[in-house]
Amino acid sequence: MKWIFLACFLISNMLFSQKIYWSENVKLNWSNFKSKVNNQSGTNVVAYTNCGWIYSYVKSSNPKAPVKIEVSTVFNEDKSWKDVKRINDYILLHEQKHFDVAELFSRKLRKEIAENIKTSSDFHRKFKSIYNRILKEYQDFQRKYDSETKNGILEDKQSEYNRIIAEGLENYKSYKSS
Repeated sequence: MKWIFLACFLISNMLFSQKIYWSENVKLNWSNFKSKVNNQSGTNVVAYTNCGWIYSYVKSSNPKAPVKIEVSTVFNEDKSWKDVKRINDYILLHEQKHFDVAELFSRKLRKEIAENIKTSSDFHRKFKSIYNRILKEYQDFQRKYDSETKNGILEDKQSEYNRIIAEGLENYKSYKSS
């Protein structure tokens, strides 16, 4: 009986958890930050963006068969938080850039996949290490972004990162999700 309950809980959580898929034409707004829980520490944390990527694949047991891998960038509304007393448009831009960074690294992952994984055999041999390497680079970049901008407080550093992120998205535009 408890397995049935657990299965129902997990399925309902997946169905009702709200995700926004990254698009150039869709920008975050404060109503997207639905979590009531602040899991972050520090007095200068005004908002938290929970984002990253998800992937799916179709492969064969035949090692020479082609493999299809899709990578999508997502923002998790139910895990993203804001301090309603301190939010403003400038901070929203900083949080949007976190989401844009997730898209940038999704594109880097798509590029690595396109260049290195063609078959089911390639997938088994290479995917995990490629994924883990790009994930580490992504996490390091996000930490550095918050650290160097002081969570967006340092406007000159924020402007510099806005440019770096925009250039990165442009440099990898051929790896946008289709």
